[in-house]
Amino acid sequence: MKKLVALAAFAAMTSPLWAATQTVTLSVPDMNCAACPITVKKALTKISGVSKADVNLDRREAKVTFDDAKTNVETLTRATKDAGYPSTVVGTAK
Repeated sequence: MKKLVALAAFAAMTSPLWAATQTVTLSVPDMNCAACPITVKKALTKISGVSKADVNLDRREAKVTFDDAKTNVETLTRATKDAGYPSTVVGTAK
């Protein structure tokens, strides 16, 4: 029984207790052609922790779902900027 309690305590201490799936919408105003969303989506989905990226050319937005224990909003915006499409957060991450 002591081993089980010790194992449970170890697992609780080593797993990210505060980790959660977040969704954020990024404004990407410089997208202006059919290839732009493909480039932005590719840049975002290469990031470890990103599980989904929906990019909309008409709205010039990217909706990104990610694990906040593996990445963060700053990394997402840096990835779009490095791909040639600077972005900013719309609202707050959910």
